[in-house]
Amino acid sequence: MDGLLEGYAVEGFFDEMFEGDGKVRPHYRALQERVAAMTRDEFDRKRQLADATFLSQGVTFTVYSDNRGTERIFPFDLIPRIVPSREWEHLERGLRQRITALNLFLHDIYHDQRILREKVIPEEIIRSAKHFRPEFMGVDVPKGIYIHICGTDLVRGGDGTYYVLEDNGRSPSGVSYVLENRHVMKRVFPKLFGRYTVRPVDNYPPELLNLLREVAPSNAQADPVVVLLTPGIYNSAYFEHAYLARTMGIEIVTGQDLVVRDAKVYMKTTKGLSRVDVIYRRIDDDFLDPLVFRKDSLLGVPGLVEAYRKGNVSLANSIGTGVADDKVVYHFVPAMIRFYLGEEAILPNVPTFLSYFDKDLRHILDNLDSLVVKSANESGGYGMLIGPQASRAEREKFREAILQDPRNYIAQPVVQLSRCPSWCDGGTIEGRHIDLRPYILAGEKTVIIPGGLTRVALRKGSLVVNSSQGGGSKDTWVLEEESHA
Repeated sequence: MDGLLEGYAVEGFFDEMFEGDGKVRPHYRALQERVAAMTRDEFDRKRQLADATFLSQGVTFTVYSDNRGTERIFPFDLIPRIVPSREWEHLERGLRQRITALNLFLHDIYHDQRILREKVIPEEIIRSAKHFRPEFMGVDVPKGIYIHICGTDLVRGGDGTYYVLEDNGRSPSGVSYVLENRHVMKRVFPKLFGRYTVRPVDNYPPELLNLLREVAPSNAQADPVVVLLTPGIYNSAYFEHAYLARTMGIEIVTGQDLVVRDAKVYMKTTKGLSRVDVIYRRIDDDFLDPLVFRKDSLLGVPGLVEAYRKGNVSLANSIGTGVADDKVVYHFVPAMIRFYLGEEAILPNVPTFLSYFDKDLRHILDNLDSLVVKSANESGGYGMLIGPQASRAEREKFREAILQDPRNYIAQPVVQLSRCPSWCDGGTIEGRHIDLRPYILAGEKTVIIPGGLTRVALRKGSLVVNSSQGGGSKDTWVLEEESHA
């Protein structure tokens, strides 16, 4: 390896660009040649151009607990992740299968609960799930679709196998970074981009808008009015909310902009009230309607749930989808696929132990130093213990928490996430761990954005890719064909 890649070491991990003997994988060859030929100054100029582009576009994220300020540019690594077409086709099949089973599961548990009666999943697991909504039992949703927009996190193990790490079926974020990352890469590396046939991602906003219109209620206006409901400018994902509303050409609203009259939802405008048919909501269930959920919520719309129940407005995603996000329920998704589809899971789960079961509980407590322990409903890298990297005090704190609330914890073996070359603070290119979040749109047809968001753990040795924990992102290139430039 020459130039900027000189001294790069695979170090025993599955590397996306290099095989174990250091030989470059065929689909990375053109990229490797381009990067190896660059000087540090040239690469640094391109990094500065990328940062300036993100700054001018206002591409930021929020970290509430950092004393350096909450708003900052989303860290972006210029070396893309490249996915061959055959590999992507496999992932697409697995993701379609999974979203189909999850939607069948959600319809079932809010109606007949056949999967509980046949004891595929213990009833107590669902009844005790934080985001199970008994208030929503028996409610029919448009076209039977509960999760319209899903972000499913994938990781790759040491042998190159893809695993599903979790499903995000409430209001997954990050797709705006996918679109902006691609815009920046085309500007910064136009010639390199031209050497590959990369599948586009810019069809996501129109596909999302088509989906939202498809699920409009039967009594909707001829041209359904769609709005995006945001908690407001101080939300960590507000940039994305505004970005998606702008690119879809729809209004972005807060709860105060909406009102319910006669079980119908209206938007306040300078010309009076305007009927709303579909709400793409980026607010959790708890805050949607103070008449049904949290009475102290100032973010939601009083009467919204009644309007939804009566079929006068559609919500994406539906109320109650959070039960499918529960990390304990995640354990049962392969069983859901067998139960509803009569198939084996194309994409396996990471092996998972539930402290809810006595046998698993003993195994977890005996092996806290070698397992990753997660709280069932935390996200963003919080509520998690990485046993091999934790102190004795941290492990004991988790032991006590598990014993106090066994239902709330799962444990998994440490997956040594695949790595990809990344630019590091010292001005060198080194391997850093990555994951992948594809975005799935489930309507009359299922559309999956080619690639999705590759997140990278920029801290050396870290397995936590979340931006709130020091992670960044890469552009993800899905190739049209098996040509390797």
